[in-house]
Amino acid sequence: MRDAVADILAAVREEGDDALRRFTRRFDHWDGDVVVDSAAPPRAVEALDGALRTALERAEEQIRWFHERSRPRDWSDARDGARMGVRHEPVRRVGVYIPAGLSPLVSTALMTIVPARIAGVDEIVLATPPRADGSVDANILAAAEIAGGADRYLRMGGAQAIAALAHGTSSVPACDKIVGPGNAYVAEAKQQVAMAGLCGIDLLAGPTEVAIVADDTADPRHVAADLVAQAEHDPLATALLITPSTTLIDKVEVSLAEEVAGTRHVDRVRESLEGQGAAVLVDDLAQAVDVANAWAAEHLEIQTVEPDAVASRIRAAGTVFIGSMTPVSLGDYAAGPNHTLPTSGTARFTGGLRTDDFLVPVNWVAYDRESLADLAPVVYALGEAEDLPAHARAAFVRLDGEEGGIQ
Repeated sequence: MRDAVADILAAVREEGDDALRRFTRRFDHWDGDVVVDSAAPPRAVEALDGALRTALERAEEQIRWFHERSRPRDWSDARDGARMGVRHEPVRRVGVYIPAGLSPLVSTALMTIVPARIAGVDEIVLATPPRADGSVDANILAAAEIAGGADRYLRMGGAQAIAALAHGTSSVPACDKIVGPGNAYVAEAKQQVAMAGLCGIDLLAGPTEVAIVADDTADPRHVAADLVAQAEHDPLATALLITPSTTLIDKVEVSLAEEVAGTRHVDRVRESLEGQGAAVLVDDLAQAVDVANAWAAEHLEIQTVEPDAVASRIRAAGTVFIGSMTPVSLGDYAAGPNHTLPTSGTARFTGGLRTDDFLVPVNWVAYDRESLADLAPVVYALGEAEDLPAHARAAFVRLDGEEGGIQ
């Protein structure tokens, strides 16, 4: 896969739109313009079912509330006559990728565009795969408009879409950062363009995963329903139950059989659970926490007698869902925190998509002669230690012009 993605990236870099259209024909079976008519998104909003429009607007409001509060603050302060601080500048152009393969991820439009708009991003370019007739999912377009809108909508998917967003073509402007989940080819393409220094990316998300830490107080129907909900995403999704209770495992197995039999995407769910589903039996909740922290799940549910106490000991998870009334599906759509989250153990060192992912922190310093004189001996000593005398010279030339003037 790595070589195949590299070939796609190279072709789009060298051939631009010609390669993009060729891959779009090959993978998406569409042979036409990649640019979506600017009138289509507003029309999609007007055509929304009333209940769905209300749901999208309510979800947008909740997501906006959370991400406005997570925006990092600018600060400045003075010390020994010097002034310094940090200000945050928005990324100029962001590419947003919205998957539409097994399921059109309508909610991802909210989760990516809302924080980008809060951050003040200058230009948002949205890419989503087309159907064979060239149409794109109308609900994705509508959700994007409700979230604040993209400046350009493009019908393109897969690694070729990431290549176009990173390199730029005649139809697609090159972006400074690319965000949004996708399949393995999208994730690989994001990783390669980031490693090449072409643009930034949010994180490597997918396939999706959930871990549920539960004890005897958990309702087995809740646990089973949440395992099935995660397995519904993808045949490669992972769903784990971590518990010290053999009784709960037995009850969940019974409930799971009922939930799987009744779900719409039964084949997909069974493939996921048979391939990556498991019950992990531990000695106690302390060991359950250790297992959860070691695995660093994208989604971690806590369904125990004292869920807040257990949750307070979690150090690695994309998002922690606390208590029996907080299913992951709530976070997928409307709870507030972002659903674009780290997978494959990367929650050990990074978090989910946030407003500050669309902001660049810019440090600034301002010294006057007196404050420079105070630190110049430090510059001189370290410059000498590193055999970089011009560093010291750049400091003392501003004072008396003599080395002795700063000692």
